[in-house]
Amino acid sequence: MGTRKQTSLLSDEAQRAVNQSQYQNLQAHTYLGQHELTAWKHKVSTFQTAVKTSPIMEQASLFGVALDPSESIDPFTLPQQNTEFWRWQFSDVGVAALYFVIDYQSELLLYVGETVKSNQRWKGEHDCKRYLMNYRQAHYHYNLESQLGIAFWRHAPAERRPRQAIESALIYKWRAPFNKENWKFWGTPFIGEVR
Repeated sequence: MGTRKQTSLLSDEAQRAVNQSQYQNLQAHTYLGQHELTAWKHKVSTFQTAVKTSPIMEQASLFGVALDPSESIDPFTLPQQNTEFWRWQFSDVGVAALYFVIDYQSELLLYVGETVKSNQRWKGEHDCKRYLMNYRQAHYHYNLESQLGIAFWRHAPAERRPRQAIESALIYKWRAPFNKENWKFWGTPFIGEVR
């Protein structure tokens, strides 16, 4: 059986830049057409819906604890917060957590991240903020609805490597399109600057 090649919304030049894994290499672009935007969202949604509905194959341990916490985390059931949460005043820095950026209108998991300080993670520069701005702007441009939010799973290990291992498993499991690891699957229509 031959290998299937994932179709891309990108030009060959843009795809080469993605393969170099540096968003700075990508040229600013005009908006996706409305058809391309809805097709992109449909592809991501189809994959993630299959993840939601597929049965979880979880190996039990002798002590009744799941061996892979990434299998039991459902980002869509976590408490939803505004993506501007980082502007709020907090009395502490927060806890070690995994976080999920979601378009609740379309039920798309866009980004998976990890942090040791959940209340401060997005202060300052974060590439995902720009991707969200571009995503939101594309929706405004075509008068399409989106409802961006962020959700935290506040039971992550305090140790960095175990926390990053769970993050990596979730990035792979959901193929969150704003994570660089998944650009090869979905392309990078929101990486460039807003025009």
